[in-house]
Amino acid sequence: MAEWRRVTLDELSPGGFRINRFGEADPSQPLRIRIPGLQMLSARIVWQKDGAIGCAFAAPLHEAVFAHVTRSLTR
Repeated sequence: MAEWRRVTLDELSPGGFRINRFGEADPSQPLRIRIPGLQMLSARIVWQKDGAIGCAFAAPLHEAVFAHVTRSLTR
């Protein structure tokens, strides 16, 4: 298990997200992410390039949850 660190999600969709400045990551290890207002979510790394990573949620976000998150992030 790695240490927790604060990151910025550069893209978010119901199926996953991108983090631009993540650094090297082990794609064989699950990733846990906490988005404010939600429980901890599991994801897997599906690609890495130039320090950025793209991840897929273990279970896609429900459309109502995704709408709530995007509304809260744009305030």
